[in-house]
Amino acid sequence: MRVLVVSESFLPTVNGVTNSVCKVLDHLALRGHEAHVMVPACGAPATYAGFTVEEIVSVPYRQFPVGLPGLHVQRIIERFRPDVIHVASPFLLGAEAITAGKRLGIPTVAIFQTDVAGYTRRNHLAALESVAWRILRRIHRDATVTLVPSSSSMADLRRAGLRRLKRWGRGVDLTTYHPRNRQHASTRELRRQLSPGGEVVVGYVGRLAPEKQVERMAALRGIPGIRIAIVGDGPSMSLVRRKLEGMPVVYLGALHGAALASAYASFDVFLHTGEEETFGQTVQEAHASGLPVVAPRAGGPIDLVAHGLNGFLYEPGNSAELRSTVELLARDPAMRRRMGEAGRRAVLGRDWATVCDELLARYAKVVRTTKIKRERRSLLKSR
Repeated sequence: MRVLVVSESFLPTVNGVTNSVCKVLDHLALRGHEAHVMVPACGAPATYAGFTVEEIVSVPYRQFPVGLPGLHVQRIIERFRPDVIHVASPFLLGAEAITAGKRLGIPTVAIFQTDVAGYTRRNHLAALESVAWRILRRIHRDATVTLVPSSSSMADLRRAGLRRLKRWGRGVDLTTYHPRNRQHASTRELRRQLSPGGEVVVGYVGRLAPEKQVERMAALRGIPGIRIAIVGDGPSMSLVRRKLEGMPVVYLGALHGAALASAYASFDVFLHTGEEETFGQTVQEAHASGLPVVAPRAGGPIDLVAHGLNGFLYEPGNSAELRSTVELLARDPAMRRRMGEAGRRAVLGRDWATVCDELLARYAKVVRTTKIKRERRSLLKSR
């Protein structure tokens, strides 16, 4: 197939959207398909996985480039002649690609990755929530299919009146994130730094941003025998440091690749605090690393954490329950091992190859369906 991949975010920016797009492109190359990439101008590489990356004029908004729509989008589509258009987390650029695809009779697969309701509430824009949903409906209404990452997102979108929805999760690198990393020299050295007295290490990985609510880790203050490790950086760093002041916390900064895998392997418990995750990729990475996970009963983690089996779900905003579940795991190493093993088993069927093959099957289906509809219309016109 010929696949045009349109993304609102791409390298060098690293986030969930960029990561999943790169994994899709890697898989398209692996399976021998052709692709062309369209992204907002952001200093992206000229090629990725052997595919041309074409930058579109953009304007900055809160440090992120926003691609501007226009006739150039349709011209690129007409020049590449894709069988299907993959649109990652569509906004202005993605919406234009969806509209152009419909106009040209090319099927579009839109990937939903943003919690609109959560964003408006967090930024005290509740009055604009209905407007935000109206914009989102307008963006997705012309997509051939919208793929959503979790049951929570599916329910939100259905309530908002969106149709043609299907589930598509995210893959996890089962080789990079693995319990055996605990035996590596780099992990042992990090472990000595994080747990000099044999303390239980409660870890977090992710951006330090308002929606991640990392400051909620303050609920762990005073629990004996634990230390906290935070991997990541972002605009909420000063707030997190202030709220956790005086607690046994080590800030490791942003990590990637083998260093990130070692960080996961040096933890005993993974704590996820954000209540607005459409999926929760770090939860999967923690499970792949053999860790029990504590997360709010909200958003993506509902599908990923089996309460009492591979971790615990606490009620959103309930700091006492968050604290009690971490305390329970901190004093019971056998439970941590049992839940960590269950977490690893839970993700064994979610490697990126399997998940991306599901996506390719979805491409093939919309291409086939669009072709049948086109042939039917042609037949009716000829009568």
